[in-house]
Amino acid sequence: MSSEQRQVVGSARRALIAAAAAGALARPSFAQSTLRLTLVTGGTGGVAFAFGGGLARVLTEHVPNLRATAQVTGGSLDNVKLVSAGEGDIGFASLDSAADGFKGEGPYARDGRQNIRTLAVIFGNFVHVVASVPSGITNVAQMRGKRIGVGTAGSATETLADRVMRAAGLDPQRDIRRDNLSATESVNSLKDGKIGAFFFLSGVPSAAIRELTISNQPPVVFVPTGEEQSKLADQYPGLYTAVTLPQDAYPGMAGAVPGIGAPNIMIVSPRMPDRVVTQILTAMFDNLEEVRRIHPEARNLSLRGSAERVAVPFHPAAEAFYRVRGVL
Repeated sequence: MSSEQRQVVGSARRALIAAAAAGALARPSFAQSTLRLTLVTGGTGGVAFAFGGGLARVLTEHVPNLRATAQVTGGSLDNVKLVSAGEGDIGFASLDSAADGFKGEGPYARDGRQNIRTLAVIFGNFVHVVASVPSGITNVAQMRGKRIGVGTAGSATETLADRVMRAAGLDPQRDIRRDNLSATESVNSLKDGKIGAFFFLSGVPSAAIRELTISNQPPVVFVPTGEEQSKLADQYPGLYTAVTLPQDAYPGMAGAVPGIGAPNIMIVSPRMPDRVVTQILTAMFDNLEEVRRIHPEARNLSLRGSAERVAVPFHPAAEAFYRVRGVL
C-alpha cells in the first residue's frame, strides 16, 4: 500500500470513528431476523486479525440466524472507540489500552470514558521488541539516538513502547527518532535499513515477525524487557505480567527471551442484549476445540482463563454465564 493510500484509509477510519461518536451513523439493530455482528480485530500482521476471522466463522456456523464478519482495523485504540460508539459489536483490545479507554485516560483523554465491557479474556499478548543485528541494539537503553518503529499513532503498541522506554531511562520523545509504523511497515523498514528496531504488541506468533525471521534479511534479535517489566508492574498494577518468549516461538531464535505480557480481551458494548452475549459465549465454549484450531495462540484458551477478572468489568450477561458454568 502506498503512502497516499495509507493516508486515505487512515482518514476514512478517523472519519468513521468521529461520525460514530457523534451519533451520525445508525446504530446496529439487534432485532433483525438475521443478526449481523462485526468483529473489529487489528492489522493483518497480528494475531487478532486471524483469531477474529476464525471466530466469526465459528459464530456464524453455530449460532442460529447469526452472521458474523471480521474487519481489519488499526488495533486496540480503534476497536475500543468503535465498540463504544456502536460501530463494532465485538472488539479485540489489549487490556492496558481497554483500561485506559474505560477510564478515559492516556490516548482517550480527549474523547473521555469509553462505554465498553469485557466479554472474555481471550489470549496473551507479548511485547515484541525486534532489532536488526547490524543496529547493535541488544537492550532498550541502546535505542538512544536511533530510529525506532513505535507502532501506529495512538495505538496500544505506541503507548506501551513509550512506557517501556521510560522504564529503561529514555525519553521516548527526545532520545530516539520515532517512526509511527504498523507491524508490516516496521518489518519492511527494518529490512530496508531505515529503522534499527521496532515494537509490536501481539500474540505469538505474529505473522509479520515470523516472515521476517524466516527471511533472515536482516538477521534479528529479540530484545529482552524483563527489567522494564518489573518497573511497569509496580507502576501499572494488574496490567503487565512477566512472560518468557520461548526459543521455538520464531525460527532462528538463539534462546528464550524474558519480556512483558499484556492480556488481550474481547470487548462489547454494555448495550448488547444479554441473550446475544450468552449465545456468543455458548458458541465459543461449546465448540472450544474448534476455536482452538484457529491459531496457535488459541490453544491456550480456556473457560476458566476467560473468566479472569480484569480492569474492565464484565458485561452482566458474561458474568452470569461464567457463574452458571462454575468458573467465576
